[in-house]
Amino acid sequence: MRKVIIINGPNLNLLGKREPEVYGTQTFDSYFDQLAEAFPELELSYFQSNIEGVLIDKLHEVGFSYDAVVLNAGAYTHTSIGIGDAVKGIESPVTEVHISNTYAREPFRHQSHIAPHAKGIIIGFGLESYRLALLAI
Repeated sequence: MRKVIIINGPNLNLLGKREPEVYGTQTFDSYFDQLAEAFPELELSYFQSNIEGVLIDKLHEVGFSYDAVVLNAGAYTHTSIGIGDAVKGIESPVTEVHISNTYAREPFRHQSHIAPHAKGIIIGFGLESYRLALLAI
């Protein structure tokens, strides 16, 4: 069974509450349960932190033993050279995901420090971006 982890960054713990017009009304925990049911052939796990260094530590921890990482680094996507370097430094392939279309939002969201090191990027399909990433795996 392939081991895959979904890692979410800052403020994604507020899914279902924060800006529902952008992010929807479903919590990630309830969506994760749906993903686990839809992909029984994957050993799925989930991690979320609002702290940049904790996200880097988690990438280091799983990046040599997991078959794949699905990463939504939230706003750190656009600001964290450290997370980009962590993705570059690990062996597990990383798929970058975003719930909203970052290119339809503020200009600072148009740059990703993760994208140059990711296997692929899926943006703008709501929570379904995660399902699409798992299908690609």
